[in-house]
Amino acid sequence: MNNQLLLPLIIYLAAVFAIAFFSRRRTTDGGFLNEYFLGGRSMGGFVLAMTLAATYASASSFIGGPGAAYKLGLGWVLLAMIQLPATWLTLGILGKKFAIEARRHNALTLNDMLYARFKSRSVVILASTSLLLAFFGTMVVQFVGGARLLQTVTGLSYQHGLMLFAFTVGLYTTIGGFRAVVMTDTVQGIMMLIGTFVLLAGVIHAGGSLGTLVTELHRIDPALITPYGPDQFLSQPFMLSFWILVCFGVIGLPHAAVRCMSYKDSQSLHKGIILSTIMMALLMFGTHLSGALGRAIVPDLTSPDQIMPTLMITVLPPLLAGIFLAGPMAAIMSSIDSQLIQASATLLKDLYLNYINPRLIDEPQAESKLTRLSLWVTMIFALLVFFAATNPPEMIVWLNLMALGGLQAVFLWPLVLGLYWKKSSSTGALSSMIVGLSTYTSLMWLKPDLAGVHPIVPTLLCGLLSFIMMSYLKPDTGQQLKESMAER
Repeated sequence: MNNQLLLPLIIYLAAVFAIAFFSRRRTTDGGFLNEYFLGGRSMGGFVLAMTLAATYASASSFIGGPGAAYKLGLGWVLLAMIQLPATWLTLGILGKKFAIEARRHNALTLNDMLYARFKSRSVVILASTSLLLAFFGTMVVQFVGGARLLQTVTGLSYQHGLMLFAFTVGLYTTIGGFRAVVMTDTVQGIMMLIGTFVLLAGVIHAGGSLGTLVTELHRIDPALITPYGPDQFLSQPFMLSFWILVCFGVIGLPHAAVRCMSYKDSQSLHKGIILSTIMMALLMFGTHLSGALGRAIVPDLTSPDQIMPTLMITVLPPLLAGIFLAGPMAAIMSSIDSQLIQASATLLKDLYLNYINPRLIDEPQAESKLTRLSLWVTMIFALLVFFAATNPPEMIVWLNLMALGGLQAVFLWPLVLGLYWKKSSSTGALSSMIVGLSTYTSLMWLKPDLAGVHPIVPTLLCGLLSFIMMSYLKPDTGQQLKESMAER
């Protein structure tokens, strides 16, 4: 094991724990739940930009995405850049209206927002269940990415790397809650930017020049420098539909949407839109280009997902590689902590407090009991993900995209139409969620020939049509709303 690589990592992880402990001492007037799950709604523009971009740039962006670029060439770099407007769309479409409604209804979670709009237990329960299942899959991806990174760079075994990564992320998220997540995301976002371009510079320097690297890619396989990749894998229909999955559909991702509930004011929102979009452009370009060019330097990797950590120890001096190991590590940690805190909120707030033990909130020592419960819920969920990650898939990018598509199928139309279409009904929302989830699951399972179109496109079309049709066929009435409020 190379101590020059390991020492900077230990210092970085110690800093993350320090932030978590500091965050735990911060309190707001909104109570424990408001602080633990939303950080007291106090994010400024820079923090909002960093946490949103860092949350989106996950193991798939730093490990799986560059791995796909390594395998498919420069065409995948072009494909990755269609993600550039993702945070701009999320904050622009949901941002202000979502925050206003969240404050008006005192909503602490995404499902609080859905209940406030549709007054339907069925919608909340289906949304909560879908979120937990999809987050379980995406968090397994992040755990696998973190473990593989530590395995490749430090020489630890996969199992030991997995244990170290799971312990770190699980503990600091459990200790500090949402505020610790966004504060560490800010630090991690900065490290991601620096690490990305130091690594890209190292790759170009090691290859002699950009032209030399591209020439070598052409020698390996001329298709690596075309927009379509080997075997014409990146067809135009696939590229266009992929934009729906990784850009437009991101509006429906719960861990991104919840950021729209927690910023401080309109100025913070506007600043966050600009900064997060710039950061997305830099991260996506730097990481994926490094992966594609890395094929010319390390042409015979058995697992494409190992390209980024392999490049770090190949083109950078050991101490520098150890310092900038924090870049991809930060990307992975910043995604999983957001998903973990959201899963905890779903289990504790949306299911336990709302439907299993609603009287707890009025008990004399409710704050201390909620604190203990939140710690246990977060820790147990992290342990379950850890055990699932002990048997990883070969390429994590596909598992991550499958889980993201499932979340979009369930949440996108209820969120967007619920905010902007007055005729949206609870029946329309529920039918859209059921049709979207069943359509997406069926298409991913059966794999029919869609002429290169990703399954998310017909899924979202079916969900949209179902939402509109059922909202017109069975609109909500005043009496229905009163009855649902009484049930609550």
